[in-house]
Amino acid sequence: MAQDVISFNHVRRNFGKVVALRDVSFKVARGEIVALLGPNGAGKSTAISLVLGLRAPSEGRVEVLGADSRAAITRASIGAMLQETSLPPGLKVSELLVFQQSLYPRPLSLGAAAERGRVADLLDLRVERLSGGQRRRVLFALALCGNPELLLLDEPTAGMDAESRALFWREMDELADSGRTILFTTHYLEEADRHARRVLLLQGGRLAADGTPEQLRRGTGQSTVRFSASTAWAEEVRALLPDCRVDVLGGAISVVTPDPETALRLLMARDVPLEGLEVTAGSLEAALLQLREGDGER
Repeated sequence: MAQDVISFNHVRRNFGKVVALRDVSFKVARGEIVALLGPNGAGKSTAISLVLGLRAPSEGRVEVLGADSRAAITRASIGAMLQETSLPPGLKVSELLVFQQSLYPRPLSLGAAAERGRVADLLDLRVERLSGGQRRRVLFALALCGNPELLLLDEPTAGMDAESRALFWREMDELADSGRTILFTTHYLEEADRHARRVLLLQGGRLAADGTPEQLRRGTGQSTVRFSASTAWAEEVRALLPDCRVDVLGGAISVVTPDPETALRLLMARDVPLEGLEVTAGSLEAALLQLREGDGER
């Protein structure tokens, strides 16, 4: 049986009279890639802070790697890449990584951290010269420095270009295959649909859904048409299918539609390139919207 890396047992967290989480229970097993989704104010940040040991639950229990979450932090078993994180100016990326290594008993080598985080080309740059996407790559390399068993990633690909996102998720898959556990948040539902093995949906502080993306997509009455194409085609596809959701991610265009056959006929009639065409039943976005609309409490 796989060891539970994260365990929430009837967790409640209050901030005065505001209830951020209410009776939340779930487990995450070793080697899983899990997306934690939900609208702003749903409780995602609170849940992550509990896993990191930054806060304690008002009721219930949070365990990480078989112990209280604060004990897991002291064992240097967790790596975190948070959205609101600043980097100290004046330091080179290499100096920042070396300092981060010094905080852990068994860190990755500088070369390994730079290779996995894809920052080898940035090592001599000072942090104030980094672009937004480069800063995200450096934050990811910093999260990996301690060779953690658990990675917590908050909007990890924000600001990255399509190629960087694709390479990032390839690394995530390899880390999970090596036994690492990954819990991430994202506003790119396409990423959650393609890369998460489970989705946890928080709504109004409650766990509204827990299942694979495929399980959540079933019964939505929507389908996703996905194909590889230049991003230059995206606006033409949007104009051609104005009632459909059209997203661009990782060099692919995805179309969420209730009528995939009609959508495909229109795309082919306009000679839109459909390389690597995939049509899947349901859409994760439609599933989440249905769950949110069905929850009367906000």
